[in-house]
Amino acid sequence: MAKGDGSKVWSIFSLAAALGAAAATRKGIDKSWQVSTGKKPPENPADPDIDLWEAVAWAAVTGAAVSLARMYAQRRAASYYVKSTGKLPPPLRKDGE
Repeated sequence: MAKGDGSKVWSIFSLAAALGAAAATRKGIDKSWQVSTGKKPPENPADPDIDLWEAVAWAAVTGAAVSLARMYAQRRAASYYVKSTGKLPPPLRKDGE
């Protein structure tokens, strides 16, 4: 593998994992919101017609869940990369590795 190839492979792999996790999490959050509140999730929390508590709750839940899912997916992707190549992905390597 050429010197720059690992970084490109990792970038694509990491991005795909993060986007997939974010999309799946968002679908789950949307469904959970409908079940728990009986309403569709806010399309735009900045809309003044949406109650403030609802906008804040939606933003907090969505932000936290999507961030955690992306982090978990990228950690799993890094673990798979290590198993496949024997070393950490280029952006995660410490100096001198």
